[in-house]
Amino acid sequence: MLDAIRWDTDLIRRYDLAGPRYTSYPTAVQFTSQVGSFDLFHALRESRKALRPLSLYVHVPFCANICYYCACNKVITKDRGRAQPYLQRLEQEIQLIACHLDPTQKVEQLHFGGGTPTFLSHDELRQLMAHLRKHFNLLDDDSGDYGIEIDPREADWSTMGLLRELGFNRVSIGLQDLDPAVQRAVNRLQSLEETRGVIDAARTLQFRSINIDLIYGLPRQTPDNFARTVEEVISLQPDRLSVFNYAHLPERFMPQRRINSNELPTPSQKLEMLQRTIEQLTAAGYRYIGMDHFALPDDELAIAQEESTLQRNFQGYTTHGHCDLIGLGVSAISQIGDLYCQNSSDLNHYQNTLAALQLATNRGLVCNSDDRLRRAVIQQLICNFNLEFADIEQAFNIDFQGYFGELWPQLQDMARDGLIELDNERISVLPAGRLLVRSVCMVFDAYLEQHSRQRFSRVI
Repeated sequence: MLDAIRWDTDLIRRYDLAGPRYTSYPTAVQFTSQVGSFDLFHALRESRKALRPLSLYVHVPFCANICYYCACNKVITKDRGRAQPYLQRLEQEIQLIACHLDPTQKVEQLHFGGGTPTFLSHDELRQLMAHLRKHFNLLDDDSGDYGIEIDPREADWSTMGLLRELGFNRVSIGLQDLDPAVQRAVNRLQSLEETRGVIDAARTLQFRSINIDLIYGLPRQTPDNFARTVEEVISLQPDRLSVFNYAHLPERFMPQRRINSNELPTPSQKLEMLQRTIEQLTAAGYRYIGMDHFALPDDELAIAQEESTLQRNFQGYTTHGHCDLIGLGVSAISQIGDLYCQNSSDLNHYQNTLAALQLATNRGLVCNSDDRLRRAVIQQLICNFNLEFADIEQAFNIDFQGYFGELWPQLQDMARDGLIELDNERISVLPAGRLLVRSVCMVFDAYLEQHSRQRFSRVI
């Protein structure tokens, strides 16, 4: 793992394509309205029969302030009263889902995302967690991975104390950039002191893991000022870091229209930012997990990758891919067995549907045998940088080279270019190809050519 990543500018320029992030395969672009609540009930019944463990995702869409770069499903409002009717419908959804599951199915993983989950008042957070505990088998011994996304401007010591009391033991902190000029350009003014205060509280209260999100490619960023942000973040010693590439898509995300595109860094500046970030994090002892993720060597993600048990789902890299993932709230996505399904992304439609005691499931897909096979291939490559053909052949009763024969010339090209090592038994993603692993996965994506690449961010 010491040579887990190697920077090759020529390779990056040739393979830095637009493509999916593969939090699922098939990706959400393939979801259709032919899948609805009936399919969800059927999948829940299968989960109940198999007594599979659960991972819950709860979406809280509200934010008090808009960040111009954001592409999340959110509602910007200063009116804290808007949370209460949403919580009423969310609690109805929890009840409707839970009655189709077995009370003994353990919730190994819980994640609150958004939006800004701490937009909710302390009483509302207590109310929501009490409702979840009433209807799901949440663990009481602090052994689960129970995380929440934090905006340091919306959390203080008392908030952190409440979250720990409610059972959360992981926090993910949005920071993005510390330079005041960049913060003004994206309308997110957040001081280092605010961020450090939340992290100090989390450490004192014995949260198990702290993640920090950064974004490179924002307006007014330069390689030098972003390197200073990374340096400050390293001094905070988070367990994990996510370093995202900003994708400027103002035609799809209205808040991004407020960003002055003339202030965005050039592609070569973005590459320099990423290269320097990798060098800084590697020198500080962080391991490259894949995609945008870095972790300390003793973090569960790093250990899982070394043991080839790392997985990936809609929550990103995870050690809980064996769980059925149930998404709760507006726009939330579930993955239960071979079913993917998503709730309505429109807040009013979500609330009105649940007011009529109907689930708000409005699109999704059921994986076929080819989907399952390609999902396993992509999962191995993107998580562990290695694919043993014998494992796939045994699991799916196929001849790997025969099944994927038409892809072989593309793979041989990648091998000649130094992205991968290819022989008759395996594909190994080489250190120079690991930053570009999405490009390797795209070879196995049967749906990619059906869609404009405009829908996806670039690999780097």
